[in-house]
Amino acid sequence: MHKETTLTVGEGTTLMPFLLQSLANKSRDNIKSLLRNKQVIVNGESVTQFNHELTPGDQVTIRGERQADGLVARNMRIVFEDEHIIVIDKNAGLLSMASDNEKYLTAYNILSNYVKQQKSSNRIFIVHRLDRDTSGLMMFARSEKVQSLLQRDWKHNVTARTYVALVEGEVAEPEGIIKSYIYESKALVMHTTRNPDKGDLAITRFRKLKSNKDYSMLEVTLETGKKNQIRLHMQELGHSIAGDKKYGATTTPIGRLLLHASVLAFVHPVTGKQMRFESKVPAKFRRMV
Repeated sequence: MHKETTLTVGEGTTLMPFLLQSLANKSRDNIKSLLRNKQVIVNGESVTQFNHELTPGDQVTIRGERQADGLVARNMRIVFEDEHIIVIDKNAGLLSMASDNEKYLTAYNILSNYVKQQKSSNRIFIVHRLDRDTSGLMMFARSEKVQSLLQRDWKHNVTARTYVALVEGEVAEPEGIIKSYIYESKALVMHTTRNPDKGDLAITRFRKLKSNKDYSMLEVTLETGKKNQIRLHMQELGHSIAGDKKYGATTTPIGRLLLHASVLAFVHPVTGKQMRFESKVPAKFRRMV
């Protein structure tokens, strides 16, 4: 089997007997191998259980080639993929997309090559971005239609975007909210202002997780998604993110911006299913407090 095959379930059953009946040239061991190697997709999601229940109308796809076990490159990994979206967990230092200084080593380019290996006409589309030095979860669309569905009503579709930030100094408040207006100067530098006529409203909530006299670890939730919003709002709070010299930091304890996208939750743009992904906070963050 070298090509992708999609089958429609006609009556209620479980996956193994359905595949045995549909793939007459495959033995039980062959099918177990397909399941083990994540080559069986049910309604867009990889399934490895032979007794997975099927209902009439379900779409079962058998991929012709074995899939890498979520690993795409040393600086990122796929945590979820179906025919509509891909969610990755990226390391700090990897650009989301090309810049003037870096054209090739980007999450977009790595994923573009990955999907083209499956089918040469496949493409990938940017939905949102993370700064180069921010690690954690981000999502890509596999079609312009899905990209549009996600971006058109981003605030409704994305139910949670949570970050963990290690900021300088001991934050006194256990939790709080920051509201200001963000704008970009002619020099392409982001600024905050209290003047609603000058920028776009940005709202950030924070909750203190741990702290000592030097640093505080905060859980940060975005209610809006403006460029550099968390970095600007932490500076406005008086506690810049460690390693963020651009926005007021005076220390660089691990040589990078200490900001991690830890939770991404959203309504699937096609299936309507609630999706939630979590990425473990880097150990270097935890050691600082």
